[in-house]
Amino acid sequence: MKIALVTAFLEMLFVMGTGASVQPQKNFDLQRFAGKWYRVGLAYDSPGFIPYRSRLTISMGIVEPKENGDVNMTMWTSKPSGCQRKVYIYEKTSVPGVFDYYSTRHKRVKDVTVVETNYTEYAMVFKHKKFNKEYTQVALYGRTKRLSANLMEKFRAYAIARGFSRESILTPPPAENCPSSGK
Repeated sequence: MKIALVTAFLEMLFVMGTGASVQPQKNFDLQRFAGKWYRVGLAYDSPGFIPYRSRLTISMGIVEPKENGDVNMTMWTSKPSGCQRKVYIYEKTSVPGVFDYYSTRHKRVKDVTVVETNYTEYAMVFKHKKFNKEYTQVALYGRTKRLSANLMEKFRAYAIARGFSRESILTPPPAENCPSSGK
């Protein structure tokens, strides 16, 4: 009986450890977080992502808060077929800085947590989803396409501390004219 309880407790800790221990930015302010962001770094542990690593470029997003506390996140990503625009609806939760959204591609709800930001320069965002196992992603966003070496290293250290290998951490090159200069 004791072995079964210990095993159940350890399994619970493992499941909780991946996403639940992630804390959002203290006193998160959605209005200050709004605006243009560039995804300049990414750590992702999904084996299905490996073939796409070399094609990844910096993408641009616009965070637009809604009156009810939800967020429209419009992202532009460079694809071989051209510049692709997608709109994601992040639903607020009871915790400021933590959102849920439904992935139409994966047909699952994903958790999104803004773990750290200074609002004017950078933000680190943690995404979590559960399929047949836990998958996580850490993204580094900047108000510009280039961030300081110190911030890039801080992002790498955070991703490694969350269990990502160095090989799963990317700093992609800029996209060519995506979105077009009119955006």
